Amino acid sequence: MRPAIRLAMNGLTAPGQAVCFLGEILGHVLKGRVRFSEILKQIYEQGLQSVTIVVLTSLASGMVLALQGYVAMARFGAKEYIAHLVALSLVRELGPVFTALIFSGKAGARITAELGTMNVNDQILATRTLGVDPIDYLVVPRIAACVLVLPILTVIAEIAGIAGGYLVAVSQAHIPGPFYINQTIKAVGYVDFFSGFIKVFFFAIIIGWVCCYQGYFTKGGSLGVGKSTTQAVAYSYIFIILSNVVLTKMILTFWG
Repeated sequence: MRPAIRLAMNGLTAPGQAVCFLGEILGHVLKGRVRFSEILKQIYEQGLQSVTIVVLTSLASGMVLALQGYVAMARFGAKEYIAHLVALSLVRELGPVFTALIFSGKAGARITAELGTMNVNDQILATRTLGVDPIDYLVVPRIAACVLVLPILTVIAEIAGIAGGYLVAVSQAHIPGPFYINQTIKAVGYVDFFSGFIKVFFFAIIIGWVCCYQGYFTKGGSLGVGKSTTQAVAYSYIFIILSNVVLTKMILTFWG
């Protein structure tokens, strides 16, 4: 009974603690307590080191999307619409969501592991002893870097995915390259781009908040760090997918 009661109590207190944690972070940001040097460091660690995996996965996704689209559309003699399929799918949905999922598994896991290791080794407590606020020094820069980096990675992912679709369309569907590029430009409007781009900022906040929270309150030594990292990535995936449904419905309601 006791483990069940303890689990139920944790399930009730954890959401409140997470909301208070987010409120404390926002308080630091609104007060201007932001360390730009630390943000730049996190941008390098989270952003530049994630570019390769984002480009490769997006390129492959665009190629697969174009291949499947070619097979389906060739049956109806509409293979020239492959560019529309690839571009709109990537810009509206697949680009932002896939990039956020990859980013949470790459950079988000790193954030949780770093903060969790610091906490179990009492390094966070040591920063307080030295008169440095750990939220100000450790948490805010990581979340700020997420908000700055993820939109840029999303744009790179969309370009890579469209390039993958271009390669397949030209080599397999025998669509002229200039025609494919022209159709892509015509297919994607401002509403299409920004309807997907707006989601990215919400995804970035979710990833930074969840991963920092899990790492900041890690307990149980090295085993606890592994558990917190796994939970952070899993919760990030769940919240990204669920929030994408809500955001998509809101965007379609207002913009169509």
